[in-house]
Amino acid sequence: MESCENNSSPPSSPPIILSPCAACKILRRRCVEKCVLAPYFPPTEPLKFTTAHRVFGASNIIKFLQELPENQRADAVSSMVYEANARIRDPVYGCAGAICQLQKQVTELQAQLARAQAELVNMQAQQANLITLVYSEMAKSQQQCSPQPCGNFDSFEAFFFDQGGQDEDFIHGYPLEPLWT
Repeated sequence: MESCENNSSPPSSPPIILSPCAACKILRRRCVEKCVLAPYFPPTEPLKFTTAHRVFGASNIIKFLQELPENQRADAVSSMVYEANARIRDPVYGCAGAICQLQKQVTELQAQLARAQAELVNMQAQQANLITLVYSEMAKSQQQCSPQPCGNFDSFEAFFFDQGGQDEDFIHGYPLEPLWT
């Protein structure tokens, strides 16, 4: 007798093949579902694991990650990769060398800023001295000319800018020269 079985079960979906994480791919091992390295070394970033592996070794990286709570692992991996890159560039000092260099730059920039601030204070003092000198000269000229009208010297601005059409670089025919160079 012919049996007519109806295989009406839905066709099974093809198995999902996940790419192994970069760590397992480089170590040539099977990437298990609960791979501790997979969340931090995706298959798209093999250089990240290669760099950390070169300096720390795979077993140390795994041990470090297993000892940490999960919420700190991503930061730990970032730090390991950063330190590994620094160690490759500078095998002796690593990150400490970069930090020392940056501290030296900060010290140099602070000294440069202090010199610029001192120069600014010096220029402000020169400006104040110049203004005092101009006011004292104005007072002397007003005292000398008091019997006769000498012009409108009621204010500092009038002294400098009411020159009756003369060039702004000259005050009463005398060129302005800088006090400093």
